[in-house]
Amino acid sequence: MHEKNIEIRWRDVDAYGHVNNAVYLTYLEEARDEWLQTMLGSDDQTWEFVLGRVAIDYRSELTLKDDAIKVCCRLASMGTSSFRTREEIFAGDRLAAEAEAVVVASDRKKGCSRPLTDSERAALERDRPRRTGA
Repeated sequence: MHEKNIEIRWRDVDAYGHVNNAVYLTYLEEARDEWLQTMLGSDDQTWEFVLGRVAIDYRSELTLKDDAIKVCCRLASMGTSSFRTREEIFAGDRLAAEAEAVVVASDRKKGCSRPLTDSERAALERDRPRRTGA
C-alpha cells in the first residue's frame, strides 16, 4: 500500500468552507499517480495508462482546519488490460472518502487499450497483500 500526505490548500476550499468534492478526486489522482510510478519504477511508464473509471463515497467533510490528509492507494485486482485500485482519504484517524478506480493500459499510438505486459503484472503484483497462515 502506498501512502501520500497532502496539505490542504486554501484554493481547495469552496464558499461553504469545506474542500470541494472535485478536489477529493485530485487528491486521489496525486496518490494514484505516485503509487503507479513507484510500482513501475519509471515516470515515463505512467503515461501508458489512462483512468477508465472512478467511484467515490464521501464519508466526512474536509476543511482547512484538517491541515493535511493522508491518501492511501493499493492494488485491488487485475484484469487483462486493466487493474482496479482501492483508495482512501484520511484526516487523522477519520475516514473522509473511499474510492475505487479502474486504470487501463493504453496503446497511445493506436488510441485503444492493450493487454498488461508480464513486467507490468509482476510490478503491480508486489502490492498485493500477502496471505499468512494455512
